[in-house]
Amino acid sequence: MTTLKKGDQAPSFSGVDQDGTSHSLSDYSGKKLVVFFYPKANTPGCTAEACDLRDHFDQFQANNYALLGVSADSQKAQAKFKDKFDFPFPLLADEDKSVIQAFGVWGPKKFMGKEYDGIHRTTFVIDEKGIIEDVISDVKTKAHASQILK
Repeated sequence: MTTLKKGDQAPSFSGVDQDGTSHSLSDYSGKKLVVFFYPKANTPGCTAEACDLRDHFDQFQANNYALLGVSADSQKAQAKFKDKFDFPFPLLADEDKSVIQAFGVWGPKKFMGKEYDGIHRTTFVIDEKGIIEDVISDVKTKAHASQILK
């Protein structure tokens, strides 16, 4: 699991979103960036989390935040997820898990007695200079915006 903590330099990443547009850490210089990792598009918890962020998007923008969702889903799955729920932020399709591994959110999980490797739901708040301001690993999917905008 992630060894990144508050005060660390955020990993320099690059990935493509649901439309094939490239995003990297340097694109967000001068803005605060919320990078939220979620296990799978269109699942109940991930939908609740992303919809809560969508519903508070104006507050994020008013506070100079950009949002970027990341999962290992395909561009097509991310596009469907974004369109279905009208998300105003991009969703990276990190199929090769390069961004997921750079942030250290891939690892062993347990669900219904089974162990497997997967994405740990984790959010990183990165300041205007690329320094991690906060790491949220205990994500409250229905109230995630308030965890970030505290």
